[in-house]
Amino acid sequence: QVQLVESGGGLVQAGGSLRLSCAASGSIVSINRSGWYRQAPGKQRELVATITSGNTTNYADSVKGRFTISRDNAKNTVYLQMNSLKPEDTAVYYCYAEVTIATRWGHRSYEYWGQGTQATVSS
Repeated sequence: QVQLVESGGGLVQAGGSLRLSCAASGSIVSINRSGWYRQAPGKQRELVATITSGNTTNYADSVKGRFTISRDNAKNTVYLQMNSLKPEDTAVYYCYAEVTIATRWGHRSYEYWGQGTQATVSS
């Protein structure tokens, strides 16, 4: 099995920064696409950013120029650097990863999610 553990959330004033981390552990052969979603109270979960195994990135328009997604393949970790934070960035942030694992039937790919980490931006 694979587990994703997020860290780095917290409370910050508008204009400040936070860096989220998501570490994957388990019987991992490779991590393909990974990324971050967020869900604010009363709203649907929305895509924030994704990164492929080839380091191609994609961002929601609302965070372009402020957030940066990156990954450390040696550590099986994906990061989200969030700068110039705004109150509307307040949400629970979830990481996900498409992971290839070794099974008795060969390699299989599955999608895994973290438990979420709260980021709160005060005005």
